[in-house]
Amino acid sequence: MSKTDTSPDTASEDLGAAGSQLSTAPKEEPANLPSLGVIGWVRWFWRQLTSMRVALILLFLLSLGAIPGSLVPQNSVDELKVEQFKMAHETLTPIYEKLQLFDVYSSVWFSAIYILLFISLIGCIVPRTWQFVGQLRGRPPGAPKRLNRLPAYTTWRTEADPEDVREAALGLLKSRRFRSHIEGDAVAAEKGYAREAGNLLFHIALIVMLVAFAVGVLFKSEGGKLVVEGDGGFANVLPQYDDFQSGPLFDNNNLERFSFQLDEFEDDYERSGPGTGTARTFKAHVTYSEGVDGPAKKKAIEVNSPLEVGDSTVYLIAHGYAPVVTVKDARGKVVFSGAVPLLPIDANITSTGAIKIPDGYRNKAGEKEQLGFNAFFVPTFAGHGKGDMLSQFPAPDFPVLALSAYHGSLGIDSGLPQNVYQLDTTKMKEFKGKDGKLLKQRLLPGETMQLSGGQGSITYEKELREWASFQIKQQPGNIYALAGAIAAVLGLVGSLFIQRRRVWVRAVRGEDGVTVVEMAGLGRSESAKVPEELGDLAAVLHAQAPAAPEPEAPEDPTESEAVPAEGAEK
Repeated sequence: MSKTDTSPDTASEDLGAAGSQLSTAPKEEPANLPSLGVIGWVRWFWRQLTSMRVALILLFLLSLGAIPGSLVPQNSVDELKVEQFKMAHETLTPIYEKLQLFDVYSSVWFSAIYILLFISLIGCIVPRTWQFVGQLRGRPPGAPKRLNRLPAYTTWRTEADPEDVREAALGLLKSRRFRSHIEGDAVAAEKGYAREAGNLLFHIALIVMLVAFAVGVLFKSEGGKLVVEGDGGFANVLPQYDDFQSGPLFDNNNLERFSFQLDEFEDDYERSGPGTGTARTFKAHVTYSEGVDGPAKKKAIEVNSPLEVGDSTVYLIAHGYAPVVTVKDARGKVVFSGAVPLLPIDANITSTGAIKIPDGYRNKAGEKEQLGFNAFFVPTFAGHGKGDMLSQFPAPDFPVLALSAYHGSLGIDSGLPQNVYQLDTTKMKEFKGKDGKLLKQRLLPGETMQLSGGQGSITYEKELREWASFQIKQQPGNIYALAGAIAAVLGLVGSLFIQRRRVWVRAVRGEDGVTVVEMAGLGRSESAKVPEELGDLAAVLHAQAPAAPEPEAPEDPTESEAVPAEGAEK
């Protein structure tokens, strides 16, 4: 006997149209859904972009995007570190350049996240603001028909009139800063609008911060300047900077007008214990003036105490020594005399640099030449034969200046930029010492090194000045960013700790003529404070409309025992 397929589909096919009506299999009908179209897709994208979920995702992506900006050297902060990173990581450099990781904050992808977050916040805030304004202009909703279904509820009976109870409840709720009114037989009240106000304030503050950061990046300027004690100082004009960077919309005419000079650098170091050599005092005493001819003012700039002038801030970032040297030519004429700043290379301020004499020098034959000296300075020398020439302590207890001398062309006439702290000796000749090798000598304060062949001399004077390096930063959006950050914190606190809740009080006269009072409360979120607050309000209102005594229950004659009359048989 052959097997027969008795499935519903087969049966329906065998029975024809009549069988198809008996089949229980679901019928597959083509979906006839309307297409969204261009406008529909635009609306869908806008709703997704302006949702709180997407705003949080974009904010998270912005935070993630800032991580490589903190870990990878940035061209906008230090181009030298970027070049050093590229030389040390030749494999990663092409990848980082394609991903724009050396210019994170001006990259296409970071700007896209930034702009989308900005649009998302605006699209989220505008409708909610109008909705909140409408709520403020409206009244709290009327009482539900059955208050006993709400999570916080209480009731009692009172002999006071319903109108008096409602008026008392209205006054009580208004005194507790509820927005309240009487509607029908109940008082409707609502409180906690500051929660939504705090939420809106938080989002508006984020927009203010984004705008402030954008303005700061577009209009910022940042540069460095090394100033030696007693020198001419610094005026805030572009040619005075050692290095300078600015935003794409910055105008040089927007530089804050001020100037300052370094009067004295005050430093003091630990001389014993595990922190030997650690700076205890690190101050730059300056005299500054605002504007072109403003009055002179004094200020001590410290690491965490910058000088602020308008939108500009002057930070103290480094310190070092500048030995005073005097250079004479073959005829004994002074061709240079001044302090030469040298750059530290370790924590004990062992320093290196170059002394360049581009003009004024003539050799023994009367020909013009340029001089160059490689300089190595230690503020505290250990002594001859006691290891390498490295400083033992950052204070100038035993200063020594080591020099090596060259003559010829410094290479500065070619027009190419040159590091002032490095000596290019490719076009220079060595001065020879008595041993026929490069002329080198260690000098104590007051000592002189004679150039070979009577070609001149260089003297390390008995004067050692100090220098300080400053960073001058102008970012006009800082005050608005700070205000936005404070407002964001206040708004977040309000949205987290303020609860929106409603209270209703109904007072109606019962069938027996006694007023029935019902109170109920409802919060937008679960909280134990709503029942507690309702209980407190009920206690105050109960004191003004006390509970009526409960009526005595009628006595049941069937349960009472008859009392026998006098003289009756017992």
